Amino acid sequence: MSARRLTGAVALAASVALLLSGCIAWPFGGQTGSPAPVPDDVASDLESFYSQELEWNRCGDGMWCATARAPLDWDEPEAGSVELALVRHPATGEKVGSLLVNPGGPGASGVDFIADSIDYAVGDSVQAAYDVVGFDPRGVGQSTAVECFADAEDKDAYLYSVAENERGTDAWIAEARAEQEDYSAACAERSGELLANIDTGSAARDLDLLRALLGDEELHYLGYSYGSTLGVTYAGLYPERIGRMVLDAVLDPSTPAFEITKTQAIGFERALSSYLAWCLSGAECPFTGSVDEAAATVRALLDSVEASPLRADDGRMLGANTLVTAIIYPLYDEASWPFLDILFEQVMFGGTEAAFLSADAYNGRDEDGNYVDNSSEAFHAINCIDHAGDPDDVDGMRARVAELEELAPVFGTYFGYGDLSCAGWPAPPIESDEIVTAPGAPPILVVGTTNDPATPYEWAVALAEQLDTGVLVTYEGEGHAAYPSRDPCIVDAVEGYLVDGVAPADDTRC
Repeated sequence: MSARRLTGAVALAASVALLLSGCIAWPFGGQTGSPAPVPDDVASDLESFYSQELEWNRCGDGMWCATARAPLDWDEPEAGSVELALVRHPATGEKVGSLLVNPGGPGASGVDFIADSIDYAVGDSVQAAYDVVGFDPRGVGQSTAVECFADAEDKDAYLYSVAENERGTDAWIAEARAEQEDYSAACAERSGELLANIDTGSAARDLDLLRALLGDEELHYLGYSYGSTLGVTYAGLYPERIGRMVLDAVLDPSTPAFEITKTQAIGFERALSSYLAWCLSGAECPFTGSVDEAAATVRALLDSVEASPLRADDGRMLGANTLVTAIIYPLYDEASWPFLDILFEQVMFGGTEAAFLSADAYNGRDEDGNYVDNSSEAFHAINCIDHAGDPDDVDGMRARVAELEELAPVFGTYFGYGDLSCAGWPAPPIESDEIVTAPGAPPILVVGTTNDPATPYEWAVALAEQLDTGVLVTYEGEGHAAYPSRDPCIVDAVEGYLVDGVAPADDTRC
């Protein structure tokens, strides 16, 4: 399981998923913008992409929308193109440049993030200084998108499936493999050659194209969660083209796939313990005893629905995998902890409403059973090309599951066997765990939260140390991502850098 959908954690605090809407073209024509000069080192077969002019159309609430073209395959630009959707909120004051923002995932829509929640994404001073630009990476949302399912019922059947066999047995592995191979075949049928070209490296090259088309000689960038990986990848490719870059809730791109899984399992285990300690201190907590005893109760609930799934009013079955998703999602944000009280109490008495509300929010499913985006397909597809694993190494998977169960007794079992998720995937993996140093880049702010469950703090420390000009900013607290909602100290550090170009002292702590 990986970090994703930063925007949804805010909405879940009010027990409502953020419903995302697209841009509606204004009927009175558009604006065209002049791109920056084509860089000298751009190959001749890429010049048509770098020299295109964007046509901006009004799309509500002071926003402008446009679509850019990028090569489907950056190594073979003549092989076709993909579309990249953009939304721009013009600077309200003296303009520094354009600030490209990615909210994470992989698979989250930057267009929807900025169009629907710009005030959550960035503060007023940043809105004054920048054209704030959200974009959907290739494979995502309103850009040329990954598609795997013919209808919502097929997607339900996949996302909320319940296994017939006991977890970890040969029969269970065969069942899981067959399900994933069917899914892979469906994605290949509906998405074709796009699946081989949605790796993070290709998306980073798109980012440079967007920088140029927005008229900026340097990239100003804010990336949350997976968006930090995209930013670091860009830094490795184009350190000399970085302007001001802030990476919040970071992943360490040099970490191997299983180490990512292991660290995240531990991170969510810690977050669960923090929630349980908070819960047990209040009057409405559905648990009793110590934190360890309450954690054991959570594991018992998971084991119970694994053995005997609970049926929802709409006929879906609440099994352990869905319940894990439902529990983990509110752990992204401390403000959502009261929702977990309700969720656990309901499940203890056989109820499923809160659990499905949470899991549906994570999966982008609305109350009518429709999916508001393709985030789950994009998440799967990008991870399978960036971190495919080995679905044939059954002995290795079992050994890793045993290690996870020791380190994370509640969640470890359910974080295992992830390699099976890419069984039969039609595109070969493009994996890299190289250390990125970005020599010659200006200061790059790396923001980490000490008890971030999805992108644990140690990754922020590691990345800041790897980057030649990394500046670590620490928020001592709970939750996934620190800017802009956590603490005035974080806001001052980030916005002082983005707006005024003044980096805070390394190892600033808030």
